[in-house]
Amino acid sequence: MSTSPWGAPRQHSRSAGSADDIDYEIKGHELQFVEIELDPGESAVAEAGSMVWKDASVEMTTVFGSGAGQEGGFMGKLLSAGKRLVTGESLFTTVFTHNGQGKARVAFGAPVPGAILPIRLSEVGGTLICQKDSFLCAAKGVSIGIHFQRKVLTGLFGGEGFIMQRLDGDGWVFVQMGGAVIERELRPGEQLHVDTGCIAAFTSTVDFDLVGAGGVRSSLFGGEGLFFARLTGPGKVWIQSLPFARLAGRMLAAAMPAGGQSRGEGSVLGPLGDLIGGNR
Repeated sequence: MSTSPWGAPRQHSRSAGSADDIDYEIKGHELQFVEIELDPGESAVAEAGSMVWKDASVEMTTVFGSGAGQEGGFMGKLLSAGKRLVTGESLFTTVFTHNGQGKARVAFGAPVPGAILPIRLSEVGGTLICQKDSFLCAAKGVSIGIHFQRKVLTGLFGGEGFIMQRLDGDGWVFVQMGGAVIERELRPGEQLHVDTGCIAAFTSTVDFDLVGAGGVRSSLFGGEGLFFARLTGPGKVWIQSLPFARLAGRMLAAAMPAGGQSRGEGSVLGPLGDLIGGNR
């Protein structure tokens, strides 16, 4: 097992590749942003609305589809946009191109607490399968598509549904994950059981299936659901400690008195009620 200090600033130097080979630095801890450095003529593509700031020499263009420059005409762009819509993303992406002299920078922020995971696709076989809505930004030339779960049971109960995001190419991609992120390298045939919502990403060589969580009592009262995700190597797996859906569910339960999770300052018991209820 290996862990990576995603909260610490991280830098990268250039090397050759067909996608624009951008330099980057990840800053922040719980609420991170990635700062990308562009040479003249280089571009980065990002989700609409994710930009934090940019240098004036970086021009912003909104495009239909993934902005990979590989769609092949109007029908290709339409298909690319349709794939993004299916995975819950916007029909449009934004391309940031440095048209000035020297170096220029543009920064993109994650919308939820957690980590921004930098992955060079050429180092993971050219393809990364990840949860929906996880794509933040990438070097121009990376293709953003969809990955269908072929097994019905996995699609229905696999946490991420039938459709996940598929990132193809050889350049850098930046995906956003909830909470802390752990990277595991699975040997051929090695299996790992993971909560279905905690799967952040995996390489295309990893087999994703489901396995029962245990007996009837464990399934009904164990709090972990009916199934675990079963990931079988070889390949790499990235696991997130706090899926956004789990965080949103806890926040919703705490905000609604009927949920019984937190009665807050409006409770008759006040702080004593919080103490009894385990909220403090």
